[in-house]
Amino acid sequence: MRLEDKKTIVEELHEKFSKSKLVIVTDYKGLDVARMNDLRGRLDEADIDYRVAKNSLLTRASEGTDAAQIADSFKGPNAVAFSYGDPVAPAKVLTEFAKDNDDLEIKIGILDGSILDTEGIKALSSLPSREILLSQLLSTMIGVPTALVRALSDVPRRLLNVLEAVNTQKGEAGA
Repeated sequence: MRLEDKKTIVEELHEKFSKSKLVIVTDYKGLDVARMNDLRGRLDEADIDYRVAKNSLLTRASEGTDAAQIADSFKGPNAVAFSYGDPVAPAKVLTEFAKDNDDLEIKIGILDGSILDTEGIKALSSLPSREILLSQLLSTMIGVPTALVRALSDVPRRLLNVLEAVNTQKGEAGA
């Protein structure tokens, strides 16, 4: 590979490391082409970049980014998943794929500067997706004003019931 090509790859990877919220390093040794293509397809559907690169290029590209903290994990055959939006999606896809394919090993990850081990990535994968969390938040936000309106509208109704009961008692007492 020419030096210019290596520089281009390092620049691209550095940009990906800089922009991504979550980076997950995997060992894909043992995956055949069909299963690797299946994994890439699943990751593409979730809008996740998945790159295979030489370890020396990954190490250089990670310099000056949060991913530099995990550069010592760039040993053996590595592929790196980059997520720029929802950090749960790549963890879910890779964890589910690793359950069915023992040859894929999730090594380490980094989420907004915090290092995640394999267990941390599995815990992240068990969280609901961003869309589900947003819908739960929205339903909670809508529920509070709705409950307030119900409580406030209940006060006049109860007052009316009390007044009717007093009126009924006066009518019975006068008869």
